[in-house]
Amino acid sequence: MKIKDIQEEIVDEFSMFDDWMQRYEYIIDLGKNLPLIKEEFKSEENLIKGCQSKVWLQGEQNDGMVVFTADSDAILTKGIIAILIRVFSNQKAEDIIAADMNFIDEIGLKEHLSPTRANGLVSMIKNIKMYALAFNAKK
Repeated sequence: MKIKDIQEEIVDEFSMFDDWMQRYEYIIDLGKNLPLIKEEFKSEENLIKGCQSKVWLQGEQNDGMVVFTADSDAILTKGIIAILIRVFSNQKAEDIIAADMNFIDEIGLKEHLSPTRANGLVSMIKNIKMYALAFNAKK
């Protein structure tokens, strides 16, 4: 599935909820279903700088696709990274680099986060794109 299609799916899912309390609950549920990152990847080098809570992101290339795993010590943040992994994992590096991030504004995520969490979201996206750039450069 293409990045744009996954983003549209997420926008549709968020539009089903009437208010932000329901959306927060949904984000938390997504975090609970995030596949576990291997303990060895919960290292200092995989820790995303700029996040209020601890967020670990690990990426590897597998058959030309970038595959991400992540975890966080905060349930809401874990849900946010779960959304990003759903969009960007198992995608080609060049597609991740070129991806538009408008879906975050469409679902209203950034405006409903505290400033520190919004900065963390930006840092998560930046790290995902950095992995993609590194894998793309290795071609």
